[in-house]
Amino acid sequence: MQHQLAVYARRAEQTRLGGLGQARNSMDRAAYLLLNRLDQEGPMGVKALAAGMGIDSSTVTRQVAPLVESGLVKRTSHPEDGRAVVLQLSPRGEARLEEVRSSRRNLMQLITKDWSEEERGTFCKLLTRFNKAMLELNPSSLAQPPGADS
Repeated sequence: MQHQLAVYARRAEQTRLGGLGQARNSMDRAAYLLLNRLDQEGPMGVKALAAGMGIDSSTVTRQVAPLVESGLVKRTSHPEDGRAVVLQLSPRGEARLEEVRSSRRNLMQLITKDWSEEERGTFCKLLTRFNKAMLELNPSSLAQPPGADS
């Protein structure tokens, strides 16, 4: 199992870099996870985003900076406390995230084209269970992405 997971990790990164269509080689894992969390949970501050992702605030700040510079994320004032800053997806960020999601869905369909719906469902169920077990093993350093139950 350990060997297959190591092979999977290497091939997953190679496949992501090779990708499909215009979305290939276009978004690193950290950016995708940050944009996905903002999309799923809405605008939030750096501390809340860091806590939800299981990483420290300085890492989130460093990872968000290029997303703000490229216009995928925007900084806005907190609705209740104008002094606080919240991060939220821009319309450009929403469009880009959907483009990448679509490319990744197409890739998963291609990879599993010979699988039955039952096999896809079983794989997703077991992978979700595996990810939850990893989170439970070390909850302070791992974050469960939104929608991990699906």
